[in-house]
Amino acid sequence: NGTTLSYDGNIVETPTAIISFHVDTTEPRIPAIALAAGPYIYVYKNIRPYFKFTVPSLDINQLEQDLWNQAKADKIDVQMLHDMLESIKSDSDAVPLTPLSTKFLQTAPHQRSHFVSVYRENPLKRQTVITALETLKKSHPDDDAISCLIIGTENKDMYILDPEAFTVLVKQALPSQPVFLRSTGLYDVDYRILVACRNGNILVMKKGANTPKFCITLNSHPIGIERIGKNIVIATMDKNLMCYNNKIKNLWSIPMPTNITCLASMDFKAKTFKGVLVGMDNNEVRVYRDKFLVDTMTVPDIPAMMQFGKYDREESTLIVITKSGGLHIFILKRNVDLSQGLASASVGPSPKQFQKLNVPRKTKTFVDQTLREREHGVAMHRQFQHDLYRLRLTTARNFAEALEKKMMPISSSNFAPLKLAANVQGIGPMFRLSIEIMNTSNSHPILGAYVVLVTNDTLYVLEKSYINLPLLVPSLTYTVNTMVRCTSDQGITDAINVFVYIKGKCSPVLTAIIDMPASESMIVV
Repeated sequence: NGTTLSYDGNIVETPTAIISFHVDTTEPRIPAIALAAGPYIYVYKNIRPYFKFTVPSLDINQLEQDLWNQAKADKIDVQMLHDMLESIKSDSDAVPLTPLSTKFLQTAPHQRSHFVSVYRENPLKRQTVITALETLKKSHPDDDAISCLIIGTENKDMYILDPEAFTVLVKQALPSQPVFLRSTGLYDVDYRILVACRNGNILVMKKGANTPKFCITLNSHPIGIERIGKNIVIATMDKNLMCYNNKIKNLWSIPMPTNITCLASMDFKAKTFKGVLVGMDNNEVRVYRDKFLVDTMTVPDIPAMMQFGKYDREESTLIVITKSGGLHIFILKRNVDLSQGLASASVGPSPKQFQKLNVPRKTKTFVDQTLREREHGVAMHRQFQHDLYRLRLTTARNFAEALEKKMMPISSSNFAPLKLAANVQGIGPMFRLSIEIMNTSNSHPILGAYVVLVTNDTLYVLEKSYINLPLLVPSLTYTVNTMVRCTSDQGITDAINVFVYIKGKCSPVLTAIIDMPASESMIVV
């Protein structure tokens, strides 16, 4: 009460989660507190113990149970019990051992007989521990309405408890251990439960669904998850704060300057402000609305946990627990104006959007062309389509003619798949013509290929017009050279035709046309 300690109770296990909820409609409307520790949930009401719930025990290995029953009846010795339990422990597909068997395996050999004689009468139990707590409104959305408890366990299970009888209403198996739970909706109508798992996946559990729906894969482990309206805000260990919508589409992602330590939602009802509080290890607490930074405050130590809500008479209070164990309470002023922070965050369109563009004035030619397009739009479109068809037809004819006359640089024949490339070196009147030929087949060599060069004899003199090719091994490039002399000094040029034949074939396999450059005049020194 204020800064005075009102209640101090001892708990055997280490607490893992705490949450407040209403269990009945008794006036005055005072909520109960649920505290999770180990496999138990301790419920306190009016600062007194109210109820204790134990998570259902897990299944026990039947072979382990039989072994302890035989040990109880002295049908097996201690060494055999130890060996059989060791074999069960090494079996990865078997049900895990109970704590009693695990402790027996860790006992020294000279103490095993005493251990069995003392603990063999104890019943075998295998329990899990609670990792996360959350509440779900049962039938009414009011703030003081009765709520169900949602429990996440280390054994990858999730339970929904009845708030009055504390019986299990729903049990759901999960693919990984839950670390954060967030709910929306009503249990009696329809609800959605967001489950942040330890493996970095976010799941959605709907009412009536047999299995949870996998929706988000994070690049790092989650630090916190909050639902703000219809959006999901997630903080991760890689210093990122990200937001998703209901359709699991990433709306934005903000990198933080330092590591994030905790995350909490902020609902300032007096100003209809909804945002998130981000605690960081530089002793800062940042307030974000959407992706815009609204305010920043400094706390005395690194924040470990935060909660925003009603405290005593104040409707808007932030409670921060630091890593050193300190408890700090901050009260938000009732007349605070958070819109100033939004204005400084450049919310809205860019100022450049309102700058007038330098658009040139419309000329008479532009206006006449626009009128012509309006009046003759159909005829212009038909003429365009006609010209396009003629272009396609001409292209197809030229391609078919090139294939027929073997005027392609790559052969399309199956028996002699060749590739040809040629280049001319020199400035004249002597040129060097280099021809590169490669067999493009995978495993078949080509034998009996030769090259024939044809040109205008009045302009060019060829050193070799017929060149035999060696055995063409696949994937190797073969280069043949010949000298070409230009006999004209008038700057007249022509082309040299290159044909590649295979012995026994009357038509060429490849054809290339090489345009010769203009020859420089011969300089006599």
